[in-house]
Amino acid sequence: MPIRVMLVDDQVLLRTGFRMVLSAQPDMEVVAEASDGAEALEVLRGTAVDVVLMDVRMPRLDGVEATRRICQGGAGGPGEPKVLILTTFDLDEYAFSGLKAGAAGFLLKDVPPQELLGAIRSVHSGDSVVAPSTTRRLLDRFMSLLPVEEPAAHPELDQLTEREREVLLLIAQGLSNGEIAAHLFVSEATVKTHVGRILAKLGLRDRVQAVVLAYETGLVRAQGR
Repeated sequence: MPIRVMLVDDQVLLRTGFRMVLSAQPDMEVVAEASDGAEALEVLRGTAVDVVLMDVRMPRLDGVEATRRICQGGAGGPGEPKVLILTTFDLDEYAFSGLKAGAAGFLLKDVPPQELLGAIRSVHSGDSVVAPSTTRRLLDRFMSLLPVEEPAAHPELDQLTEREREVLLLIAQGLSNGEIAAHLFVSEATVKTHVGRILAKLGLRDRVQAVVLAYETGLVRAQGR
């Protein structure tokens, strides 16, 4: 079955361009469109969608709040679509707010078509995608905000085994499943199993939220030292 994509953007020309690119793919189908977040929520109530391409700056309801409601089940429609935020504005507050709201990815609209298509496929398969420039700045921001002292213990992290904490640390450092497998000398299937258990134990939606938690709790800095 093709990946069912919804386009949410207040600019008709941009939606048209994205639709042309996506419709040319045998494994993708644009099943819905909306001009703002409020309309997107209305459409999702009656339309099955796998991945939502969501703009940030829109009238009535912006993309961040729409993303939060979708990821919390507020759309009330069939299935639980993944949200990939696609915006012109490479601003930290948009990226951080969007990822905290539950988005599975954050990309700029000038991303090459093949990267966009790859991102949609990755998000649909349960992975996360964040623009490299955004990732670097988000990591820098977290590191500057973390206290110098060793962070206090966090009960949610205590649920993890030593190997799961190690995998979480590597995820937070931006490594893919394949890179983690090579680093730990295990199979990629084993890494996928660890990632699934980490997300389940911590009640997280995807890898992006795992990265956010790792930096918020100080796991990365504590382990890095």
